[in-house]
Amino acid sequence: MTETGNATPTEGEGDLEVVEVVTTGVDEDGNVVVDDVVVMVDQEGHVVATDETIAIETPEGDVLVDETFSVAGEDGELRPVEEDLTVVEAGDSGD
Repeated sequence: MTETGNATPTEGEGDLEVVEVVTTGVDEDGNVVVDDVVVMVDQEGHVVATDETIAIETPEGDVLVDETFSVAGEDGELRPVEEDLTVVEAGDSGD
């Protein structure tokens, strides 16, 4: 897959910093893939939460969007707390 990436740090609220990384590419099947990860990091560099959105558009025009929100547990491991999956087929008006 061809990839490009962009990391953008911004000021978060309080003692947290927000970093966003966007990666785009085309896989071997011709699908356009965009992976957008937003990470909240504390002052010590520990990841406290992530919001990842993966969007895939097929050559036929179908679109899949998978968003996962995770938070760090007491052990520091990220755990998904919410996931939303949306699939829109080409020609689907959404009605």
